[in-house]
Amino acid sequence: MKKFLGYILSPFATVAFFLALLIFHPIQWVSFRLFGYAAHKRSVDALNLCLLSTAYLLGNTVTFINKQNLPTGRPIIFLANHQSLFDIPPLIWHLRKYHAKFISKIELTKGIPSISYNLKHGGGANIDRKDSRQSIAEIVKLALRMKENKWSAVIFPEGTRSKNGDVKSFQVGGIATILKKCPEALLVPIAIKDSWKMIRYGYYPLNTFTPMTWEVLVPIEPGNAPMEDLVLEAENRIKEALSSQIR
Repeated sequence: MKKFLGYILSPFATVAFFLALLIFHPIQWVSFRLFGYAAHKRSVDALNLCLLSTAYLLGNTVTFINKQNLPTGRPIIFLANHQSLFDIPPLIWHLRKYHAKFISKIELTKGIPSISYNLKHGGGANIDRKDSRQSIAEIVKLALRMKENKWSAVIFPEGTRSKNGDVKSFQVGGIATILKKCPEALLVPIAIKDSWKMIRYGYYPLNTFTPMTWEVLVPIEPGNAPMEDLVLEAENRIKEALSSQIR
């Protein structure tokens, strides 16, 4: 039944999603050109509230749980498992006061309304996966912006999306690069549950009436611990949080 309803409801959600991208593209341009970073960020936050709201047109729900008292004057590296492209709008909206930036493929900086413009001007890192030197340089620049502005970053250490919700092994590289240049950053795991189910049939039909959850977990102080141990601890906390939730 959910799949059948997806054939009916998916066009409404898809049109609403892309309409939001089209509407906010000129809003972003005006905000950035005339009023600078702060106005542009507010427009991006509002855009992502609209994008996450399109899930409700499918009968899906977005629950974001953050019981942690996280600092706003300190850089944070949020480490999340990755299940779908829909992981991102709730993260941008609900983490907006932490100025969370993303590491994205450089290919996404062209041709996508709103998204490409934000990637170019929002302060994140746009990396060429075929050019390791460029990738490291971009991540270093992001780390320095985090250090200077007390911004945060969201990293998906699995490196690719999980198609069935199983958490893959976390990679250390990008996290180590940021911490080297921004050692005061706090590590905060985020467990994302069931966003993959929204696209279990692909992008048409989208799945319907699926509860999805984002949960901020207990922070990890880096200290002098080996990087591999820190990342493994974050990975295990996410796995534990997902396994403890009722399936």
